[in-house]
Amino acid sequence: MKKEIVVALAGNANVGKSVIFNQLTGMTQIIGNWPGKTVERAEGTLRYKGRIIKIIDLPGIYSLSAYSQEEIVSREFIAFEKPDVVINVVDASNLERNLFLTLQLLELHVPMVMALNQIDYAVKKGIDIDVKKLEKLLGIPVVETIATKGKGLQELIDKVLEVVDSYKGEDVFAYDIESEKVLKYRPEIKEYVMKIYKILMRYNVPLVKSFHPLWISLKVMEEDEDVIEKLKSTSEGEQAYKEIEKVLGDLKAKFESPIGTLVTADRYDIASYIASETVSEIHHRITWTDLIDNVVLHKIWGYVSMAIIVFLSFYGIFKFGEYFSGILEDFFDQFKPLVYNLHISEMYKDFIWNGLAEGVISAVTIVLPYIFPFYVFLSILENTGYLARIAFLMDEVMHKVGLHGKALIPVLMGFGCNVPAVLGTKILETDREIFIASFMSTLVPCSARIVIILGTIGVFMGPQYALAVFALDVLVVYVAAYFANKIAPGKPYDLIMELPGYRMPALKPTLKQIWFRIKDFLYVALPIIVAGSLVLEILKYSGIFKYVSYVMDPIVVKWLGLPSIVGIVLIFGILRKELTLIMLLTLAGTTQVSQILTPKQMIVFGIVTMLYFPCIATIAALKKTIGWKKTWWVVFANIIIAILVGGIVNQILNFI
Repeated sequence: MKKEIVVALAGNANVGKSVIFNQLTGMTQIIGNWPGKTVERAEGTLRYKGRIIKIIDLPGIYSLSAYSQEEIVSREFIAFEKPDVVINVVDASNLERNLFLTLQLLELHVPMVMALNQIDYAVKKGIDIDVKKLEKLLGIPVVETIATKGKGLQELIDKVLEVVDSYKGEDVFAYDIESEKVLKYRPEIKEYVMKIYKILMRYNVPLVKSFHPLWISLKVMEEDEDVIEKLKSTSEGEQAYKEIEKVLGDLKAKFESPIGTLVTADRYDIASYIASETVSEIHHRITWTDLIDNVVLHKIWGYVSMAIIVFLSFYGIFKFGEYFSGILEDFFDQFKPLVYNLHISEMYKDFIWNGLAEGVISAVTIVLPYIFPFYVFLSILENTGYLARIAFLMDEVMHKVGLHGKALIPVLMGFGCNVPAVLGTKILETDREIFIASFMSTLVPCSARIVIILGTIGVFMGPQYALAVFALDVLVVYVAAYFANKIAPGKPYDLIMELPGYRMPALKPTLKQIWFRIKDFLYVALPIIVAGSLVLEILKYSGIFKYVSYVMDPIVVKWLGLPSIVGIVLIFGILRKELTLIMLLTLAGTTQVSQILTPKQMIVFGIVTMLYFPCIATIAALKKTIGWKKTWWVVFANIIIAILVGGIVNQILNFI
């Protein structure tokens, strides 16, 4: 009896994989209702009946092609790390669509158990599934589960152990390319798969040690670039592929359509057949999802409702943040005299307060007043299923910059804080999309930058001018993303988006999700902010700032039309954006911005602050997400954009 077992959870997005993972392991994994939620591999451990079961939550995917990072990660984990069992989690209310992935998992010849999840939701929709017949057709155990309530999970793990204990290393599943069991491909496909299979075996290709040779044969026939590249990476594989190309040439001559399209069509036909044999619809009724979608997905009212919901969400966030930010700042300020009354030199006092204490305080005063309510709203919208509708509505607009509608979700997060926005881009399918969305996120004004704009332009010039600056930022973000799309290597990725049914978010998972995100923000941002605070204090005492002003004056004074002192305060904005305004007032010895900046300078100052150098915490998030090389590209681009746009606006205002 095997004591340590590795189990992989595989399935489409939004089928409840992460919920099952949480229930089995007790770990917190983000649970959401929009495609591609679990991008990184999550691991947990379950101790059950004297066994140690390591569970891996693979990304939510719709196929095992090589079109996205998630698909490659999933199939390579199954092939190279060889889990003892794959639990294929499927949505019982959408069985036919889910079976498309199930069939591809069967092609890999791996031990499998199906978790027929959300069975309660299927019943509400009037759907009945013949589980016994489904087991017979697929040749694998099928267990009904309701993951949110923990129902069926013990039976699921028991089935996993049965499969592990009965597995002898042979192909134990119904899949056989030459049989008429499950995967009933058209005769021509079978014939040529076997020809490719025999070539692979004759050349003793090393790749067959990782992937099943029949699966390799199918993928080569589908012209899967990743598999072909792996195949040709060895001399045996390269020789085999030269012979395979001749076989593929013969096959292509027989059909007008690409061979991969034919294989895909056969899979869909098989999935349709299995669903027709096992699924019966007791009755069909109009659901709340149908009624709500008639409004929120409407070509006119959909955008109106989206604007209202987003506006109310952010209005609530900023009102909450404004109130509690003041309370927290007043609370922490009372400790400042305690530090400055210490009998040590002023320099050490500054290091303790400005370098250490202010770093921690700045992180806390971002998280509690602004990030916490932002994530509350985000989690509610996400877990109810509405964020997926926003992604759907904005898909066409985002396509213009080489992204999909769901890329708007992390970008919108940037209005709370750029750090979680950048980290959130990991939901996207390719490095190219992650890079463009991360770049866009850094140009979105976070709560700190919004404070600067509202505290200067909004207060002294009127809200209409502040709105004009925000409108300019939206234009800049879109244009910058458009050019990034043109120069970024690669091509846009086609996306199939799933719109899940509406559900009331469960309190416990939602609170866990909020804590997970806040914790991730603190772990990334807090050490960087504290370190950055200390570095800036050292620079201040070194006297280097006067040289900085001298170097920056040609840009700050002559091109941007701002006072020389602004060059220094912009450096402090690297630590935290609102410090630009705070330091400007501090160094000028006043509390009135109007005594330092003219109305025109306020506009330019607001624009430059909104667009320039990302804060240190955001840079840390960028490094984690896209690597140092691309991070410095983003930083450089932000600086150039801020200088160009700020200078052009200054020239226009001077002309007016």
